[in-house]
Amino acid sequence: MGKSFSYKALITAIALLLTPLHAAYAARQVVDTAGTKVNVPDKVTRIADAWYAHHSLLMTLGAGDEIIATVNHPKDRPWMFLIQPSLNKALSVHGTTFNPETLLAAKADVVFAAQGNGDVPAYRQAQLPTVEVQFTDFPSMKKALLTTAAVLGTPQAEARAQRYNQYLDRQVALIQAKTAALTDAQRPKVLHIVSLHPLKIDGSETLIDTWIRLAGGRNAAASVKGNMKEVSPEQVLAWQPDVIIIGAGAGTLEKSDYAQLFQPLKAVQQHKVWQNPSGVFPWDRYGTEAALQIQWAAQKLHPELFPQLNIVAATQDFYRQFFDYSLTADQAQRIINAQPPAEK
Repeated sequence: MGKSFSYKALITAIALLLTPLHAAYAARQVVDTAGTKVNVPDKVTRIADAWYAHHSLLMTLGAGDEIIATVNHPKDRPWMFLIQPSLNKALSVHGTTFNPETLLAAKADVVFAAQGNGDVPAYRQAQLPTVEVQFTDFPSMKKALLTTAAVLGTPQAEARAQRYNQYLDRQVALIQAKTAALTDAQRPKVLHIVSLHPLKIDGSETLIDTWIRLAGGRNAAASVKGNMKEVSPEQVLAWQPDVIIIGAGAGTLEKSDYAQLFQPLKAVQQHKVWQNPSGVFPWDRYGTEAALQIQWAAQKLHPELFPQLNIVAATQDFYRQFFDYSLTADQAQRIINAQPPAEK
């Protein structure tokens, strides 16, 4: 009787102990952007991030120092590693593939990957909680940030996600208020070149197309769908863009194979070939600095509509708010000019 009672009491005690743990674990189920339900640990402090752009989301949420495995490198992203120096100690790979055993040995709590990353099944098979994230416009970007905050599971991450989303909404509204009424004739044709060798552009149904239109332009390559699409130089000549924006890291038009060929373009003739700013991540692409990109692009395309905008001050303010980093005016200007940090 005594033994039986003790046994039952023990089972009851274990059940009571396990129930809150199980409930807490179940409560930490997150639905990623692919629609997959992912169980994540109650406390996430060690993150493997297999999507280049997603690092900026984690940094925006105050979790940059929790990245223990990265696909980024100081040579390509000098500002990211300056502002988040802990990345210099992270496990680093070339490409976007981590070894699952290495991540297990490093005690990664969660893996983030771009939606559709072919390594996701291998991570999940190794019992690594893996969250797919993706966004192609501002609404889906805000959702991806909230999903990331939910994985982190802290009030701080949630608050920062809300603060960033409110900031983005505010900037979009301010710009839209001035550009929405522009006629097609008032909207310059903008070609965004992401690579000069080979020649690749960004078309419609992309975040790039979103900010071009919001800033008061028309995407010269709207007939092409998707990111980083290879095109012929003849096609560029046929589009006859009013403005060419070249992605940071793509080089310059003057030093490209197309320097002479593109001379007749209106954008070249009118000196409207601009290098895109690049900081923690290239502003024109899929990071949180897209909130700065829309301000920069709107003022570049329509300076008469945004005479009060000080993009240097806006950059300093953004980095203070969302990356906890105080940029000097010179540093902010270097980011705007797509230049790396000055050597010490």
